[in-house]
Amino acid sequence: MAGGLCREGEPLYPLTHGGPKALLPVAGRPMVQWVLDALAGARSVGRVVVVGLDGGLSFPREIHYVPNQGAYMDNALAGARRLLAIDPQADRLLLLSADIPAVLPAHVDWVVEQALATDEDFYYTVIERRVMEERFPGSRRTFLRFQGRQYCGGDVVVIRTSLFAMDTGIWQRLSDARKSPLKTAAIIGPWVLLRFALGLLPIDDAVRLASRRLGVRGRALPSPYAEVGMDVDKPFQLELVEEALRRRGPP
Repeated sequence: MAGGLCREGEPLYPLTHGGPKALLPVAGRPMVQWVLDALAGARSVGRVVVVGLDGGLSFPREIHYVPNQGAYMDNALAGARRLLAIDPQADRLLLLSADIPAVLPAHVDWVVEQALATDEDFYYTVIERRVMEERFPGSRRTFLRFQGRQYCGGDVVVIRTSLFAMDTGIWQRLSDARKSPLKTAAIIGPWVLLRFALGLLPIDDAVRLASRRLGVRGRALPSPYAEVGMDVDKPFQLELVEEALRRRGPP
């Protein structure tokens, strides 16, 4: 998912000048290339569809490009349709954003292995606050509180391809809720908002209730890897990630 453009007034605009966020240099390389390298090293990944760019990236296997469609879910749908046009038998797809350059092949494989272990339709990675802050202190991610624990959302998702035939209004609601705690809670249903507000709702119950309302079977995957949710939205987050990549060394 590489279709994001930084508009004037957004935190990264002075660095991108309105160009694709995915091409923002991170530790000397385009941000999206770090993600593609993680996918290239993952045992579980075959072909890749890059949504929002028109070429020029390095990937050792089959790679396809889809033009930017504008909105997040329009891009996701366009990528899924291209994948299904290439391989109509594809059962699941792995959806990653291009702004998590610290992700590694082992992190990708962990998500896929967890998803293949059960038979849900939708797997969404979450990272506990403790895990995120130990790895990236001061990341300032948005955390939701579930029964004594706080989680932020990850940027690696596994989706059954048949879900893309569903009402796109559902996908738009999920897109709108990605970074809004109140909209996320509203999907669960107004009758559990109080439990959510008090931090009494277990995350598994939240997923079960949300899945029921959306007509899908979903599961949250609490990730031990903060990198799957350390997206670069602001200059200070770029500095955090660049420092982590420098410590890691050459890819």
